Amino acid sequence: MARGEGSATQAVRGTDRPSSRNLNQLRQVWGFVQPYRAQVAAAGVALTVAAATVLGMGMGLRRLVDEGFASGNAELLDQAVLVLIGVVLLLAASSYARFYLVSWLGERVVGDIRRAVYARVIALSPAYFEVTRTGEILSRLTTDTSILQLVIGTSASFALRNTLLLIGGLALLVVTSAKLTGLVVLVVPLVLVPILVFGRKVRALSRASQDRIADVGAYAEESLGAIRTVQAFGHEAIDRERFGARTESAFATAVRRISARAMLTSIVIVFVFGAVAIILWIGGHDVLDGRISAGELSAFVFYAVVVASAAGAISEVIGDLQRAAGATERLMELLATETEIAAPDQPLALPQPARGEVAFENLAFRYPARPDVSALENLNFQVAPGEKIAIVGPSGAGKTTVFQLLLRFYDPQGGRVLLDGVDLRAADPGEVRARISLVPQEPVVFSADAWENIRYGRPEASDEDVREAAQAAAALEFLEALPEGLNTFLGEKGVRLSGGQRQRLAIARAILRDPAVLLLDEATSALDAESERAVQQALDRLMAGRTTLVIAHRLATVLKADRILVLDRGRIVETGTHAELTARGGLYARLAALQFDEGVATAARAAVAGSD
Repeated sequence: MARGEGSATQAVRGTDRPSSRNLNQLRQVWGFVQPYRAQVAAAGVALTVAAATVLGMGMGLRRLVDEGFASGNAELLDQAVLVLIGVVLLLAASSYARFYLVSWLGERVVGDIRRAVYARVIALSPAYFEVTRTGEILSRLTTDTSILQLVIGTSASFALRNTLLLIGGLALLVVTSAKLTGLVVLVVPLVLVPILVFGRKVRALSRASQDRIADVGAYAEESLGAIRTVQAFGHEAIDRERFGARTESAFATAVRRISARAMLTSIVIVFVFGAVAIILWIGGHDVLDGRISAGELSAFVFYAVVVASAAGAISEVIGDLQRAAGATERLMELLATETEIAAPDQPLALPQPARGEVAFENLAFRYPARPDVSALENLNFQVAPGEKIAIVGPSGAGKTTVFQLLLRFYDPQGGRVLLDGVDLRAADPGEVRARISLVPQEPVVFSADAWENIRYGRPEASDEDVREAAQAAAALEFLEALPEGLNTFLGEKGVRLSGGQRQRLAIARAILRDPAVLLLDEATSALDAESERAVQQALDRLMAGRTTLVIAHRLATVLKADRILVLDRGRIVETGTHAELTARGGLYARLAALQFDEGVATAARAAVAGSD
């Protein structure tokens, strides 16, 4: 496993990951914001205008009190009110622009981040997913990005606006009364201390809360994905209990985070507004003694309230920013993950036209998740273009591993795999896989209609091509019999189709792709006799004229192979035809006696019936 992939995997797996120490993690989001600098600038202007209009209200209040009320001048009072109405309208317009632009920016940037993270994750090698929970990744794509959207679209502008109000308010406090401002400054350290102390705690609990939510999502995804097994074994009560335990753990962590954040907010409010009360008392005595005017005190109180509100709002927003820092860290971990399986800088082109020649040379391989166990050892064999090879062996012999290496889901630790004479590590993985089709034992049907499922490996195919592939796979008849024909939604994982129908759909997909190399993980082993016959006929048409490797479980498949490879503990122990290997009395003969008994008996009965 690549170093980047391995380190990120460890981070994803762990549930007690270190929290973000500061808000610097949010700087990593700037790369996604940069393409929208014009919108950022416009939002900044709107935000500044909105803050300036709020601060301008204090000056209007001062003039209203001193020149309107105190002097008894009705005309000045009218003018002051009109100016105030104008300021309010300007504030409303700038607030609308700020809210719209910032919210748009939050949605756009988070959408870009989701796309980038998904594009990175879907390109990672299967080795990464051996040790990473899918639910954890889904949590990052949904919950973490939602937190980030809240911050970019709301909290960030809210924090900037209140920062401007705080700075501007303090400046106007100094202009209005330096003496009273000195008292305000004394309060600042009292506000900063709880922000720093409780801020660290909130940040750590925020990251822990996100991890617990990921645990909830991962467990739900796993159990719901296997709902038939859960219900078949009567495991619902246990799953409910375990899911409940994870939910309660997430709740308990969230409550601790909420408690710390609520405490932070309440302490700041007590200090800030307590200071305002004291300043109002001192300022009132200055007005009575004639040291400042009533208008100046009114303006000072207004600015003090603005500063206090801004400070309280910033302390509350810091909690959101800290949660976003944790979410950003988790998302950037995924974006920083590098796949082990990637095209070289200058990939070697595969020869044209495709021949379908396969070779394994001195191959040695161990799975990243099981580095102490050898999956394949000193494996050597070649498959000529158009040859049909059956691979048999006991469970764990390495049969499926051969397929995974040929598809370049992994790279071997020793030796090499060649396709049409080219080492797979020197070629583009996409070009390699374009020449191969896989029909697995458990067919994959996506939550879409038949058109999309069959076109999966060749999206540009015409409707006529799709129909021809379905016809060749003996699937067109049952697909057209569906309520909306090939347009019918097949359900999640194809639940509206039988096992044999899903298998024929997968074969149609492979036929449409028209590969040079076909990989079959015995597609008929789990089917009834009637379905097996239809699927086998479709497979015979699919295998005609192309290189085929089959993991064999049925006698019919073995008898049709040009050559049989017998694997045991990652090594080829026997090679030959069915008759040759049976005559030797080795591992294949024993496997045949066990696995192929039923097939042999059926073939014998058919032969007897034919002689009669």
